[in-house]
This record gives sequence, structure tokens and C-alpha cells, in this order.
Amino acid sequence: GGDGAMLRAARVCGPENVPVLGINAGYLGFLTEVCPDDWEESLQKLLARDYWIEERMMVRCEVQRNGSIVSTTEALNDVVISRGAIARSVQLETYIDGGWTTTYHGDGLIIATPTGSTAYALAVGGPILPPELKNILVVAIAPHLSMDRPIVLSKGSTVRVVVDPHSLTEVMLTVDGELIASLESSDTVTVRASENVSRFIRLRDHQYFYRSLLD
Repeated sequence: GGDGAMLRAARVCGPENVPVLGINAGYLGFLTEVCPDDWEESLQKLLARDYWIEERMMVRCEVQRNGSIVSTTEALNDVVISRGAIARSVQLETYIDGGWTTTYHGDGLIIATPTGSTAYALAVGGPILPPELKNILVVAIAPHLSMDRPIVLSKGSTVRVVVDPHSLTEVMLTVDGELIASLESSDTVTVRASENVSRFIRLRDHQYFYRSLLD
């Protein structure tokens, strides 16, 4: 498949420590390793153990409503809290490591892993993080009169986002591009590093990442 298939496979295989080898049958294939035309040669390398394992961090996302956890999921790319179909800005109170940081006004907020830094976060102006890092990236989507600079957090940080208690705007929670829930006012979304990691089989050399950005 493509990157969507890789994201789903990584989330399923991560808790079991099963490595994933992707054959690109999609459009972009940034996370895949093998071109369809090269699958036989790649298979021979795999059987000969001529590969290395790349580990990438994942994040765990919890949604709390009225003091109870109503949803828990993991992401390899990103957690996105954003407005629905109606073009009204959302207000998201954001706390980092328990301390209030800012209230974002805009179309939403992306909380990304280093893997996700080259996805939606990059499209809205975020920095590129090397995949071996363990940092969380926070990027606002079309901010209006609020913090408009991406924030790279230190390893081990926790992000907590509270939907404005007076919000009348539809707010959606998307994880790795999949709609998870419609959030209500005062709902809390907490994102932290997961205990699980995604493991990818790599046949290319260790410097492949920067070259692949320019392909």
C-alpha cells in the first residue's frame, strides 16, 4: 500500500515489536521501503538479513470527558484537533507538562511525532525533525492573533489540550488521518510518548532520510 497502509500496520505491529517492510503501491510512499519493480531483489536482501531496523516513536492520545477516559489510541504521525465543516475558529487551551502555555485561536492544532513532522505539520510550516528523535512537535493551523510559531518539546513532555468550555464550534479529533471522535466543549485531549515504538525494516543506508526528502 501507501503511507496510510504503513501507518495502520505500524500501529498494529508496534505493541508486538513486529518490524514492518513496506512495498509502495500507493501515491507517495514516504514510509515505504521497496518499489514494486524491485520486490524480488529486496526479498533476497531480506532473506539474507542484509537490513537494519529503524525505530520511530509513537504517541498515546487520551480523550477525557467529565473526568472519564472515553477514547485511547496511538499515533505514528500526528494527533490533530481541528474545526469541523463550518469555517469558524476553535479555541484550544494548551498545557505543556502541566503548565498553561497558551490558548490557540485558529483552524486547529497539530501534535506530531518526528515522523509526522514531514506530513501535515510540514504543510502548515512546521520544521522537519529527524526520525530518530523522541520529541513532540506542536504546530498551530492558521492561527489568528495567537501563537503562530511551532514548538519542539523536550523528550518526555506531555501536551494537554482543553476545548474551550464555551465553544459552539464543531471540533474534531483526527489521529494519523483517521477521524476518531467529535469533541465536546471542555473535553481534554492528552498526548504523550507511547511505550510502544514502530519498527521499520530498512534496506537502504542510514543516511536515506535526507535524500528521500528531495526525491
